[in-house]
This record gives sequence, C-alpha cells and structure tokens, in this order.
Amino acid sequence: MAKGNSTPLTDELYSYMIGHNPPLDPVQRMLVEITHTRLPLYAGKQVAEEQGPLLAFLVRLTGARRIVEVGTFTGLSALSMAQALPADGTLLTCDISEEWTEPARAAWERAGVADRIELRIAPALETLSGLPQEPSIDMAFIDADKDNYLGYWEELVPRMRQGGLLVVDNVFLHGSVTDAEATGLAVSIREFNERVKADERVESVMLAVADGLTLARRR
Repeated sequence: MAKGNSTPLTDELYSYMIGHNPPLDPVQRMLVEITHTRLPLYAGKQVAEEQGPLLAFLVRLTGARRIVEVGTFTGLSALSMAQALPADGTLLTCDISEEWTEPARAAWERAGVADRIELRIAPALETLSGLPQEPSIDMAFIDADKDNYLGYWEELVPRMRQGGLLVVDNVFLHGSVTDAEATGLAVSIREFNERVKADERVESVMLAVADGLTLARRR
C-alpha cells in the first residue's frame, strides 16, 4: 500500500514541528522536568510534547465543558485540557497511583486549574461504571493500561453526547500492532483497534501522532 505524500519524521523535522506549535507554559515545562527527574523509568508514560497543545486545541474546538480522562500519570494531559476549559468546565481524571499523581496535584494548583479537576484514585472501570448513564460527556481521553482499553471504551461511548469526541493514545503500541508474532498488550490493542473501526456508534480516524492516536466522534 502506497503511503502517499508522507514525510519521515527526523529529529530536525520534529524540532521544527515543536517550534511551530504553542510552547509549553512554565508550569507544563516544570511538570515535564519533574516527571523525568522523579520517575525516569516511567517518564515515557507522559504524553508527547506535541500532544498537550493538541488536546487543548481539541477542547476548544469541540467547546467541551465536561471531560473524562482515563490515566492521569503526572498530570500533563489533564493540565493541558483543564487550561483550555471554560471557567465552569470540569475534568474527571482516573488513576490508581498516589505517587504518580502527586506532582499532578501540585502542578494543577500552581496553574490555577485545580478547581476544575477531580482526581479519583481507584480502578478506572469502577469509576466509569459509576458515572451517570445519560450521554453527557463532551470529550474523553484514554491513555492507561492497554489491556483494559476495550472496557474503558464500552463504558465511555454510551456516556458521550452526540458529537462528543473520544481521543485514544498508543494505538500503535510502538509498532507492535503490525507484528503477527507479538503477544500480550499488542493483541489487546489490535483487538481494540478493530473494535473501534467496526463500531457503528462512532466515526473514527487513526493518526500517526506520537505512538498513534485515534479520534472518534459519537454519532
């Protein structure tokens, strides 16, 4: 299959792209540095630098007022989205680690958006299943344990308003989704990607952003 007019993303081109995107603000930059300093073995879980401005852009583009995030880590994605919310907007973010989310709480306070963010420390499937059944979520971001992506999807899609946007990270799983011999999480993500493609409740596109990003709009 021809790749069309695709361009290899060299280090130089990546830097050029970052230089032409909205820059991280001082709190966001500090959070990136804290994550790499305190959690060097896990810093790769943080969203890529280009994803923060993209998520904020999508919040503004959709006019989202109620956001649900699955997978907080150190809070950069939640911070980016909360800063783009209107003053009365809300963001519910789910994680199971007090350690990983401690820098998040401090950053949200420093940025002045802590009042817009609710962090729930509990298994995300429990949190999502306890949400109201009516379709009231404007935007959702999934970036957590890959073997539960299908479960998160099935809890979130019915709760999305018509036209609501779901954003799902790591749908390439570092390229392993195309490896027929790969097992484990690669199988989970392949199954998830096929489910999204076939799901008539949404229209979706998969993009080569960072480690693969799927955008899905609730019909």
